[in-house]
Amino acid sequence: MTQPSHIDARARVGTGAAPDDWRALLLESASDARQLLRDSRRIAVLGIKTPESGQPAFYVPEYAQERGYEIIPVPVYYPDVTEILGQRVYRTVSAVPGEVDIVNVFRRPRDIPAHVDDILAKRPKAVWFQLGIRNDEAAERFARAGIAVVQDRCLLVELRAI
Repeated sequence: MTQPSHIDARARVGTGAAPDDWRALLLESASDARQLLRDSRRIAVLGIKTPESGQPAFYVPEYAQERGYEIIPVPVYYPDVTEILGQRVYRTVSAVPGEVDIVNVFRRPRDIPAHVDDILAKRPKAVWFQLGIRNDEAAERFARAGIAVVQDRCLLVELRAI
């Protein structure tokens, strides 16, 4: 029997499934993370940095953009910056127009709670915490709201694998 995709899990949660079914939205395998990437096109990057930083919070979304993903910058710093990667900057995830497939999070685990309500207001299909980032309380809140969650995985590594 094959593992259901994250879309199947979302459908079960959204249809009055048993309370513990939210755990199906915690995507822990590389294959689930990669399927999520295959099914996605639009990624809001919370905590994106500028090119001068030379940090993963810039070059990971840059790589995704080069692979054909639409990147929506949502920087936490750089109040005077209006564009990153040739795209307009938004100051909150909920301010991003249209649907968002993935919110890719470049924030320390202790800083994530301040963004949870904003992300929930946007209702993305998934939230992706980069490598080294894990916040189980936030992940549970997202999953209980029907949002798939990837934790402690590098988006760049998974993109290179597909």
